[in-house]
Amino acid sequence: MMKRIGRRMLAATLAAGAMLGIAQAQAGEVTFWTWRQDDRAAYTELVADCMKANPGITVKFESFAVEQYATVLSTALAAGKGGDVIHTRAYGGLEQFAKAGYLLPLDPANVPELANLPDDAKASLTLRADGKIYSYAFASQTLGLFVNNEVFKRAGVTAPTTWAELISVSKALKEKGVVPLANGTATAWMCEVFTSVFTNPHLGPTFAGELLTGKATFEDPRYIAALSRLLELRDYMPSGFTGIDYPTAQQLFLSGRAAMFAGGSFEIANFRKQNPKLDMSFIAPPAPAAGAPRLVSKFFDGGYAVNAKSSNQADALKLVRWMGTKQLGDKFSALLGNISPIKGVALTDPLLAEVAKLNETSAPYIMAVHFRYETPTGSELLQSGIQKMMAGSMTPAEVGASITQGVARYFKPFQK
Repeated sequence: MMKRIGRRMLAATLAAGAMLGIAQAQAGEVTFWTWRQDDRAAYTELVADCMKANPGITVKFESFAVEQYATVLSTALAAGKGGDVIHTRAYGGLEQFAKAGYLLPLDPANVPELANLPDDAKASLTLRADGKIYSYAFASQTLGLFVNNEVFKRAGVTAPTTWAELISVSKALKEKGVVPLANGTATAWMCEVFTSVFTNPHLGPTFAGELLTGKATFEDPRYIAALSRLLELRDYMPSGFTGIDYPTAQQLFLSGRAAMFAGGSFEIANFRKQNPKLDMSFIAPPAPAAGAPRLVSKFFDGGYAVNAKSSNQADALKLVRWMGTKQLGDKFSALLGNISPIKGVALTDPLLAEVAKLNETSAPYIMAVHFRYETPTGSELLQSGIQKMMAGSMTPAEVGASITQGVARYFKPFQK
């Protein structure tokens, strides 16, 4: 209890200090709020370009701890304060702020650069209740399989393209004393990543659409069979994998003690920073059989929104518009190692270019894209279920039934 009170007091203190700073902002000063503290240097350079292109505007970058950001932002916006431009989450993470009227709707009139985004990027930051866009997408992310090329070479194996090859390669790696797959299940959100990486190829490109119409539920035999495949991987995960958390799994892969890591393209820059000598590939997960599509999972990270109560909306919109230019997108991808969704962006990094190519054969990251809007979220239900299933206390069928029943509380296509 005391820890919870302490966290609340810290968040309130941060919010109060931040709101005071906004109240004292000068004319022409645009405050930009974000949780991406590690990206401060890159964003400082990006907004400097904006200031050069827009004389008279000064952008002040304000970053907050990721675990405090939502609380700080909610507190500030509820008081009519907060940054002029705000980094928002996508999908359900946007809803609470857009529904409350805290964000300015974006349209072709005030942000013509929306035309530079593909439809799925715009949809990720659209409020379902009114169909309006409230934030400008900043990055797409792709879930797939990282491979340590040096470890594979030493073991005399090649990257798997089918499920059967994944199992045979994993057996060979294990026989040589290498952990085939670095992932554990102690970190809940990574269980969802792990699940999406390996199940989407088995579900196929149309399954998500069938869920949305109610033609299928998470009790569908195809979904249960896909979850069952995950159980085949337990022998190839680290010893005691139920206690292996996200940072530990990362280090197993980075150190070469594990040969593969199921994760997202958002790891690329971080992996390079931690181990510049790492020879890695990012590949699509194995197909259920030869000739079947190897579907990566794709989603959008978040966007740039304008505070509806900002006293400097005109300049805030100029910053968002700048963030929507190809010039910005090119530099964003180069500096941050993320794929900008802006059309025509040049990817000079060969690995990022390969990820972009993989995106041509993708399916949605199902829970994040479609089932994070109300509670219990599909993500919460899946993460808990997978942790129990991999530990042996739930069956795949029970996990599917639990998700279906939980989502059916608010999702009408499941209410039969």
